[in-house]
Amino acid sequence: MKKHVIPPSQDLVIHFAHVAYRLAERFSLRETGIEHFQTWSPESTRKEIGKGHIIVLSGLWRDDMLPLCTNRPFIQVCAAGYNQFDLTAIRDSGIRLANCSGVNKNAVSEHAMALMLSFTRLLHTTRDYQKLHEWRGLISQIDQREDELGGKTLLILGLGAIGSRLASLSKAFGMHVIGIKRDATQHNHVSDEVYSNKELLQHLPRADFVVLTCPLTNETTNIINNDTLSAMSPTSYLINVARGGCVDQTALVRALKTNRIAGAGIDTTVNEPLDRESSLWDLENVIITPHTAGETRCYEDNVIDILLQNVHRLWSGREDLVNQII
Repeated sequence: MKKHVIPPSQDLVIHFAHVAYRLAERFSLRETGIEHFQTWSPESTRKEIGKGHIIVLSGLWRDDMLPLCTNRPFIQVCAAGYNQFDLTAIRDSGIRLANCSGVNKNAVSEHAMALMLSFTRLLHTTRDYQKLHEWRGLISQIDQREDELGGKTLLILGLGAIGSRLASLSKAFGMHVIGIKRDATQHNHVSDEVYSNKELLQHLPRADFVVLTCPLTNETTNIINNDTLSAMSPTSYLINVARGGCVDQTALVRALKTNRIAGAGIDTTVNEPLDRESSLWDLENVIITPHTAGETRCYEDNVIDILLQNVHRLWSGREDLVNQII
């Protein structure tokens, strides 16, 4: 199907849609002269979506909005994940689509590092003692004390921008890094070893930390399950800064309750917000963050950098967009 044409700058209207990110406000500071506005809810986004030529959004998208996007040339996803979009339907509509892969690589990789450090330095239990106004004494039992990351083995599932930066950070702490990715022949050599997804089970027992930085695809849905959790060392930790759907949550709860693994740092869950009745809330060997790994004060500006690059590429008639999906 013929792709829609982007209008010139004096006629272009950009629609930003997000519940929290102040995208339109930050875009105004660029003084581009391009008309733009923002909506903050699913209802207002649906009502106004026909007014913009370019739509910048992520979680507020619903596939039944697509018929309202007549003659809209481009959707810029303001996040790395795009599994909420019906790619076939969007392609058939002649709309281009790109995501913001790498926009939060610093934030998410640092968040994963923070969760590993929290478990290693027992920061999560120390905070609990602080709330009780208790000074925890020194620990006599060696395997219960604070630990060091140096010499530990980290297995990273997903060696994109986030996983690669996490590998670099971990190397600075003296860790041995195993990378797992779909095509193990293509990588940037930042990891000590790289293997394909099919070899995951073989290398899980070696890892002190298993960190998910992969996209949610058919291949990675529930990639952490009874089998993979059973393959992990009982002293190892799972860190999920990818998507909740990458983990079989029932299997994870079972593994945590039975000490099949040492603990889990969870930034994303299957249902968000996490159900109040979930067992995960009360497990002492779990640290939960509310899908904030990608949060940063630079987020809006990073998204706008990618958006403007793509706008200029569309104006010049280029077929290759930054982080192009369609």
